[in-house]
Amino acid sequence: MYPSRIVCLTEETTETLYWLGEQDRVVGVSGFTVRPPEARRKPRVSAFLSADYEKIAALEPDLVLAFSDLQADLVRELVRRGLPVFTFNQRSVAEILDAIRVIGGIVGAGTRAEVLAARFEQELEQIRSSAERFAARPRVFFEEWDAPLISGIQWVEELIEIAGGAPIFPGLRHARLAADRIVSPDAVMERDPEVIIGSWCGKGVNFGRIRAREGWGAVTAVRQNALYEIRSSYILQPGPAALTEGVRQLHAILCEVAGVSAPAELAPEKVFKRAR
Repeated sequence: MYPSRIVCLTEETTETLYWLGEQDRVVGVSGFTVRPPEARRKPRVSAFLSADYEKIAALEPDLVLAFSDLQADLVRELVRRGLPVFTFNQRSVAEILDAIRVIGGIVGAGTRAEVLAARFEQELEQIRSSAERFAARPRVFFEEWDAPLISGIQWVEELIEIAGGAPIFPGLRHARLAADRIVSPDAVMERDPEVIIGSWCGKGVNFGRIRAREGWGAVTAVRQNALYEIRSSYILQPGPAALTEGVRQLHAILCEVAGVSAPAELAPEKVFKRAR
């Protein structure tokens, strides 16, 4: 039998199950869940690093889905309480697509998951093809956090390349820990990004703070006001949101910077924020 009562401790597994039409199996979600909006009607049982174990147990799940080493303590406690847990740790675009296939297999929707993954792959190729129109790839600094400065995680950097940009710290993308992707303000200045895209998880990007950093007035992105924000729920969860809305917003931003029109069929649902 396939699991029929699933608790998801992060948003991307919830969203994947909804995309697969298996939302009725979801009985509990993370409190940070915003996609899809209807999932917020499900009981909220956890933050990212903490959980209400009694509430989870009361839901009588036959599977709990978790993410990464950051939730290792949660997983340990749930297993100690006798609950079955499957923990994902996808960090690249390819691994996100594989995770979608695995989730489909877990709930008996393997064929639908293959179709969904192929759909996402096709759109990524459409965006990659659209970006070939750029005369040059803009240098991009993706700012995952502001203090300290943290550069983009692997799937984000890969999506920037697909969308037509050139990440300025390509060597850091494989660092799994945020602490290993800390960069200095001077290092950013030396690489002189033409675009800065912020996505500060849990808080809005403060463009004034970016402009006020010592010496950053000479950075091309700051001089040309090419400062943007993509909400973390669209780009920093390794699931469908990043492969759809997240990469579409990235491409729309880079099209704007490159001076070309984004294809209508690849337009994002939401308008990204640009500094004024």
